Formats: sequence, structure tokens, C-alpha cells
Amino acid sequence: MARSTFDGPVLVGDNRFGPLRNVGYAELVQGVSMVLTNTTPNTAGYGGASTQFVSNVNIPNTQATIYTPGTTTYAVATVPTADTTSLINRGCVFYVPVGADLHDVLVDMQVLPTTAAGTVSGVTVFVSNKYETSAGNYFQTGSLTSIGRGALATFTAAQMLAQQSTSADIIQPNGQANISQVVVTIAIAGSSMTTLTAGTFNITLRYGTPDGNIGTTTAYPFGNLD
Repeated sequence: MARSTFDGPVLVGDNRFGPLRNVGYAELVQGVSMVLTNTTPNTAGYGGASTQFVSNVNIPNTQATIYTPGTTTYAVATVPTADTTSLINRGCVFYVPVGADLHDVLVDMQVLPTTAAGTVSGVTVFVSNKYETSAGNYFQTGSLTSIGRGALATFTAAQMLAQQSTSADIIQPNGQANISQVVVTIAIAGSSMTTLTAGTFNITLRYGTPDGNIGTTTAYPFGNLD
């Protein structure tokens, strides 16, 4: 199957102009599969490690850098909290165009996390434009205790507003397009926990790209509708 790569939004329809214009945006997806017991970067299913999240930029998975939102110097954000006996953090980072409309995040827990000693009490997932430990400004789940697709727990007014247009988190030099980052934090809570012995997650982000020619959700449409 052929592959095409290009800049700009994908519009699909057969009536480009007029009151019955039926052009719509194509939905885009990015995904990453993480096997939490795989701690070897640049291998299939790499699941990260203590203080280290995963990037889906390359296949197989690589180590991710979490940038401080809005920085012009690519300063690295606070490193994810190191593993403790009561909290283990794993996660991944997606990069999307600035102003992207985030439609959904699918959190599929294929294998429940377990540890060599101690007890895992639950898993909570936070989706934000930075590393988060207690909330997600885009999405979040409740406590997940069994395998399956995790339900999103809250849709606050602030979350829904943020989902409509992602922020400029990575400011690029020399006129290059800025980038939004979407950080998915998997918080594994428990007691007396030690080394992870199991845990597999498939994370899928669904989003649409903005069309600068027709305005935004807050500015009246302008320019060419194509």
C-alpha cells in the first residue's frame, strides 16, 4: 500500500462551495503499544522505565523527551517521578499540529500491571500537554482495575475547551511550525510494590488538524474555504 505525507488538513467531500457545502475533515490517529516489562529502548513494545516515558516518533518505540510547554529553549520539563512502593508512573508522548482538535483517547489495558511483590490497587490515566500526576487538562480516566478499554471519567468545561485547540507547547526556531505535545501518564497505584512483572497498554489518540484558511472556534471564518 502506498503512503503519502504532506502538510495541512485533510478535507473530503464532493460539494466544495455554496450553502450545501459538504466538505469534512478526515480524522487522524496516532498510537503506541507499551509492554511495561520491556525496558529496552528502540525495541518493539518498549514500555519505558522509572523516570522515562516513551515516544511513538520512531518505530520501534524510543525514549521520549517531555518539553516545558511554551519554552523557546527546548528545556526539559520535570522528569517523571521515580518509582516508589506506592506509585509507578509510565507513559507516552504524542506530537500533533498546534490548534489540533482532540476527539478522543483510547486507553486499552491489555494486560493488568502486576509487581514482583506488593499489590496494585488501580491504574489511572491522565492526558495533558505536560507531565501530570493528579489531573489531565485534556482527558482522564477513573481508577482502572480490570483489562479492557478504560472509560474517560470527566469532561469539565476547561477540558472541553482545551480539547478544541491544542496549545503551542514546543516553539521551534527559524520559522518552523510550532508543535503541540500530548502526554499520557499511566499512574499505577498500590502498596509495597516492587519491580513490574506484567502490564501492556495500547494508547490511541484521535484528532483533527486545523484549517487556518477558515478561522477558528473563536474567530469568525475568513479567507478561502479551500
